[in-house]
Amino acid sequence: MADEQFPGWHGTTIVGVKKGGDVVIAGDGQVSLGQTVIKGTARKVRRLSPGGFDVVAGFAGSTADAFTLLERLEKKLEATPGQLARASVELAKDWRTDKYLQKLEAMLIVTDGKDMLVITGAGDVLEPEHDVAAIGSGGNFALAAARAMMDSEKSAEEVARRAMAIASDICVYTNGNLTVETISA
Repeated sequence: MADEQFPGWHGTTIVGVKKGGDVVIAGDGQVSLGQTVIKGTARKVRRLSPGGFDVVAGFAGSTADAFTLLERLEKKLEATPGQLARASVELAKDWRTDKYLQKLEAMLIVTDGKDMLVITGAGDVLEPEHDVAAIGSGGNFALAAARAMMDSEKSAEEVARRAMAIASDICVYTNGNLTVETISA
């Protein structure tokens, strides 16, 4: 089906905030098809524990594609225990060069409590500036809101929750049904 005939899946906002020794990844629960909300309780933030090392990941994009990437990331982490950056670079390399993976439409924010990274299908593994990252339909709203609060007394979780609330007030593809995961360095 041509892209213009299919309205496309929308409806994810994921924000990652690193502050005070904690990293929080929060995601909304809305999945939309065109102008219709299909589901309001999706879980787009997951905790992985490959080889006994905790990693939190949030995804935006196609759910099936994101789960494929999360499985691949888990395998990379099992091969390189405790080395999130290395596993992420290996995943990005595969994503960029493998003909099957190249078709996947998703983005990830991942953290082990020490590093926070954004992984894209373009082969990018980015460490965000200002200890804040956001992806998805409402990502820019959440990013702006979180950055504005980083100098406040709010904890990482408070910043993430408030940024998501602001994004859900502005972006019609974002709701206030949050999944929040915290991991400490």
